[in-house]
Amino acid sequence: MKKFKIKSFCKINLSLRVLKKLNSGYHNIKSLITFCNICDIVSISSTFGKKDDISFSGKFKIGINLKSNTITKVLHQLRKRNFLDKKKFKINIKKNIPQGAGLGGGSGNAAILLNFFNKRMNLKINNSQLEKIALRIGSDVPVYLKKKNTLLTGKTGDLLRINHKFNLNILIVYPNIVCSTKEIYNNNKIFTSSKPQYKFNKKNKKELIYYLINEKNDLENTVVKFYPKVGKVIEILKSQKGCLFSRITGSGSACIGVFSNTKAAILSQKLIKLKFPKYWCALSKTM
Repeated sequence: MKKFKIKSFCKINLSLRVLKKLNSGYHNIKSLITFCNICDIVSISSTFGKKDDISFSGKFKIGINLKSNTITKVLHQLRKRNFLDKKKFKINIKKNIPQGAGLGGGSGNAAILLNFFNKRMNLKINNSQLEKIALRIGSDVPVYLKKKNTLLTGKTGDLLRINHKFNLNILIVYPNIVCSTKEIYNNNKIFTSSKPQYKFNKKNKKELIYYLINEKNDLENTVVKFYPKVGKVIEILKSQKGCLFSRITGSGSACIGVFSNTKAAILSQKLIKLKFPKYWCALSKTM
């Protein structure tokens, strides 16, 4: 197999409601998820070695467990089902997406690799089976199997794909804090008792924005309690001219500001970089 390079895109939780904690330890959530044009680069080729050669490069490679990560889990799950025979692979992930930021880098890497193997090697795994394999790798990996705006409607795997694009200008600020998803969820005390109704016109941007402004991320208070720096970033983003709303994405620590236009977002990015020169700050557009 020749060398391939594929893009693994960043996800954003535009809203996130925690409904309840399950006996399994997981949580039922409702979340509106989009993807933006920031990506990790996955390079893959065959190798004649006796073992897979898996490596990570890029700014955010530090701290990844080389023996157990989402890439090794993909290979394990596919081999467990006899899809890859005895083939071995050389895989490098250039990490452009921060870890522990709520941007879904690792889960996205796993999903893009599953799709690659299924299509390139003609594994003929149907969508239902692919989602089950993805779920074995991580509870949120199924979301990334399709690069579409997605409404996670409750239980893991209850996904409503949205074909319409949102065309949002998003400024992402990562304050160099690695958040443990498990820790944040376990310490969360805020639950949305009644199921929020997702009634908005996906094709009407004004209605979508109005809906999002009135939404929230139930995990935000917990993250800010643990890491006050996150709260400061959110408040500064909110104060920027043209910022429609600001909140954390996922379980943090990355903060997002959604802007009315690109010019306002660019100006805000410059100001944020002056205020927080050591923070990662990226301007993105939803896909």
